[in-house]
Amino acid sequence: MNVIRFSDLCASGQVRGKRVFIRAHLNVPQDDHGAITEDTRIRASVPCIQMALDAGAAVMVTSHLGRPTEGAFKPEDSLMPVAKRLGELLGREVPLVANWVSSDDSAKVTPIQAAPGQLVMLENCRVNVGEKKNTPELARKLATLCDIFVNDAFGTAHRAEGTTYGIAQFAPIACAGPLLSAEIDAIQKALAHPKRPLAAIVAGSKVSTKLTILKTLADKVDQLIVGGGIANTFMLAAGLKIGKSLAEPDLVSEAKAVIAAMKARGAEVPIPTDVVCAKTFAADAPATVKKATEVADDDLILDIGPETAAKLAEQLKAAGTIVWNGPVGVFEFSAFENGTKAIAHAIATSSAFSIAGGGDTLAAIAKYGIEKQVGYISTGGGAFLEVLEGKTLPAFEILSKRAGG
Repeated sequence: MNVIRFSDLCASGQVRGKRVFIRAHLNVPQDDHGAITEDTRIRASVPCIQMALDAGAAVMVTSHLGRPTEGAFKPEDSLMPVAKRLGELLGREVPLVANWVSSDDSAKVTPIQAAPGQLVMLENCRVNVGEKKNTPELARKLATLCDIFVNDAFGTAHRAEGTTYGIAQFAPIACAGPLLSAEIDAIQKALAHPKRPLAAIVAGSKVSTKLTILKTLADKVDQLIVGGGIANTFMLAAGLKIGKSLAEPDLVSEAKAVIAAMKARGAEVPIPTDVVCAKTFAADAPATVKKATEVADDDLILDIGPETAAKLAEQLKAAGTIVWNGPVGVFEFSAFENGTKAIAHAIATSSAFSIAGGGDTLAAIAKYGIEKQVGYISTGGGAFLEVLEGKTLPAFEILSKRAGG
């Protein structure tokens, strides 16, 4: 994928003295008092901002936060806590600019008072009227603020909004920041030009939410490992009983089609040969390992069994590329975490290039401390899933178009 990279512009001296508008992904969790409870996204945005400052640019950065109503700013919508935390990380004050776009139909924007080497944060971009629908009027207003637009927000790359798409249409230069560039490189490496065998782990509660991903990957991967409620539906498709486990019987035919598509290519969807069951869904429920053929009518399948986990771990260790989306069991409960733990450690010790994404996946990676052993951890939830579905993300499309590629 051909995009202009901000790092290249900085290295060639094209950023000095320019007005740089960075769209970051700073939508961080907050407690009831507005205090930030987890700042990973802010820390991840620092390299791009520092790169722009070091290159001698006048820097503006914005993001959305929460779910504000356009044209109706409320105190809880404010990026003030984010600006304060960013300032702490950078060791400098980060002024916050409010009302930086007029709400009427005029072309008015507030001139941003930032000299080369200075940084300001522009208040919550989703308060601006026309942001979500990406109106041409807003897009043109935004573009007048800068000489260079930098998209460094992969987490919103699947949305065509004013600050993710519209501004990129009209800014003199539109490019990808280091975070977005890294996502593009990792996705290309994992899906466009993978080292074989390519193994994908797709897990979650429902087939319906990931059916498109399963069908898309069935045409690409050598092993399609399913887990969670999705695996239960595939067990039904293989003629196995699953007791009262979470599943979608009405999608068994879809699961069979995925299995058939994989088989036709000489690939496989490994069906669990043993499982961990309980009678109730609870952290303290007694866990029983059973053959997949011996699940009772009142059993709940809450994890894959040790035999299945060992087999899958061997396949992952032999893989060339691994895509991981979702834990394979109820890993939050210690009695039902062993399958996910085995998968995590297999990925960590595999020589394969691995890319992982999705909230529960990131939680599992953190729980087992394998952050440094995963090749690339995606910062986008919905965006990562849409990539797996085979969709072209709007942010990628417009940046490629502006690069002439």
